[in-house]
Amino acid sequence: MQIDVHTISIEPARKAYDHMVRRFGDKPASRYQEASYDLQATENLHYKPTWDPEQELYDTSITKVVMEDWHDLKDPRQYYYSPYVLNRSREQEAVTSTFKFVESRGLIESLPDEVHELAAKILLPLRHAAWGANQHNTFICGYGYSVTFTQPCIYQAMDNLGIAQYLTNIGLMLGGTDLLDEAKQSWLDDSAWQPLRRYVEDCLVVRDPFELFIAQNVALDGLLYPLVYKYIVDDYMAKKGGSTISMLTQFMPTWFDETSKWVNAVVKVAAKESEHNHDVINAWLEQWVSRATAAILLIVEMAIGDKTDEVINDHVNALKNRLEKLGFNS
Repeated sequence: MQIDVHTISIEPARKAYDHMVRRFGDKPASRYQEASYDLQATENLHYKPTWDPEQELYDTSITKVVMEDWHDLKDPRQYYYSPYVLNRSREQEAVTSTFKFVESRGLIESLPDEVHELAAKILLPLRHAAWGANQHNTFICGYGYSVTFTQPCIYQAMDNLGIAQYLTNIGLMLGGTDLLDEAKQSWLDDSAWQPLRRYVEDCLVVRDPFELFIAQNVALDGLLYPLVYKYIVDDYMAKKGGSTISMLTQFMPTWFDETSKWVNAVVKVAAKESEHNHDVINAWLEQWVSRATAAILLIVEMAIGDKTDEVINDHVNALKNRLEKLGFNS
């Protein structure tokens, strides 16, 4: 008996959801597209905010930036819930493994006293700045418009919460809860931390979500992470015998490099939308980069002393070069 096997290609009745077809054409949509596009609530919102009756619940006029289609602000990483969680889960496993290795080998005890003191003085108060970044990005998610823009902001918020927890764990390894209490008092009272604390707290009352995006994710993060984690920790402290601290903070510079791709894409697309957007964003950059530089100055000086001006200038210029590639030349 002979059996003939034939294959039949069955054309699906629908290649994608209707809203995907309207936006991308009659072809299969990616998971990122299905989880991100045209999910913004636009009608039947039931009530206006009681705290601001002139505003809609989801209102594009809350920001000075104007977009014909807010979905243009997409994430080049194409993160939606599943790939984001899977990626961070793998990174969490690596960080947990590193913390266990450092603890099991007693590497904290082998740190030079100078490095131990510097790590406690510089890193631990930053957990409060990371908590502020969590609040800021949560606000952007809540008041921004379009899922392609707001979805990555809540991921950014949770990442900052994770960074705050990593810094807390480092504090527990360095000296326990007493050292964390001292770091909190430094954040509240130490004159070197007050410019950054004021920056973070002023951002808490910024109502324009896109301005807050610039203030936190572009200006402050754009200086803080290269200066603290790449220069002070990975370079300055490592040369003094602090490679253990560099191991414990490995997530931060890697995370900054990854999220910068998304931040750059958002700013570049928004600025190219119109001359109005470009001018508005440029004015925000001038204001907030200047403030962020002043906010970090005393912290860097506390860490490295006489080289502060040179190092600050190098990192400000690096940020300016990054922004020039996005179309900002001032």
